[in-house]
Amino acid sequence: MNGKRPDVTDEDIGMRAFQLRKAKAVERATERIRQGLQADWGQFTQRDLADLNWLLGELWAYEKRADWDDLHFSKLTAEDIQSIIAESREMQQEGSHNTVEALTRVGELVRSRRL
Repeated sequence: MNGKRPDVTDEDIGMRAFQLRKAKAVERATERIRQGLQADWGQFTQRDLADLNWLLGELWAYEKRADWDDLHFSKLTAEDIQSIIAESREMQQEGSHNTVEALTRVGELVRSRRL
């Protein structure tokens, strides 16, 4: 090694760390959903799961960490997951402007299942 620092900035490292934390959080949430749904998990397509994971990543970035940690994904029903997937698809459409409202709705849905 020549002692030169690679062409990676602190900002690049921070962004990568953020992406890794988000991916890990989404993975844990998805696993909790899968365990909670049991046999109903099989009704979801790969596209459904990709849309679900995308929205969970957006929700993780939106929620306060303490609030995220209090979400009980294992309590969600198959109907809840269908609603979340619908929100995800709506948010991903070009020209969608209701991102904050949609994330708030999804967060409230998940929180409502904790009782």
